[in-house]
Amino acid sequence: METPVIQVRELTKKFGHFTAVDHISFDVHQGEIFGFLGANGAGKTTAMRMICGLLTPTSGKVDVLGLNIATQTDAVKRQIGYMSQKFSLYDGLTVRENVTFYGGIYGMGKDQLKLKIAELAEKLGLEDKIDHQVSSLPLGWKQKLAFLVAIQHDPKVVFLDEPTGGVDPITRRQFWELIYEAAERGITVFVTTHYMDEAEYCDRVCIMVDGSVAALDRPENLRHKMGKETMHEVFYQLARAAQRQE
Repeated sequence: METPVIQVRELTKKFGHFTAVDHISFDVHQGEIFGFLGANGAGKTTAMRMICGLLTPTSGKVDVLGLNIATQTDAVKRQIGYMSQKFSLYDGLTVRENVTFYGGIYGMGKDQLKLKIAELAEKLGLEDKIDHQVSSLPLGWKQKLAFLVAIQHDPKVVFLDEPTGGVDPITRRQFWELIYEAAERGITVFVTTHYMDEAEYCDRVCIMVDGSVAALDRPENLRHKMGKETMHEVFYQLARAAQRQE
């Protein structure tokens, strides 16, 4: 059986006496769109930041692409992409400058970057705005651009932290079409969200409640097991047991 792309074992994060993430374990497989769901304050962003090496866990182990995130962090980071919860590009730089800057971080050469800039501009219809500051773009375009920049170096895994927050339903759907395209290219997508309709777009979902894994399965399986018609109803039933506040 193929080794999982991400292996999480007993991952825990404490801040003083508060346990933000409590001994969670799961696997993520190659090319999968893995939804990491939960209300604000459920621990999903803290967990994701530990999994991609941005936060040190209190205990537990994470392997990404067969590498230990604690001891081989730099090697992991070269093979992953990341889009933060808050817009992750530089507003004061142009579209071209942002693509070039992040491409340099990812080790892309000048010829490769030239092709990538043209490709991104065409894909988003930004040919006439390539030398405009990112601050001039509508939020939806910014979000889609940030995602494409995060995968411009063809990472094996991309981490997306609530990437569709604040955008309209049409733009959210367009964003998910970009995610599908990435998955079809073999990129494993690890995405956090609190929009329960987006759970339906994922191959499997992991629902966090109070820092623990409350459920993990395919959306249709969870609906069937719990006798619910929608993932919103599934989540509501699980979230009712939450003890801590946002």
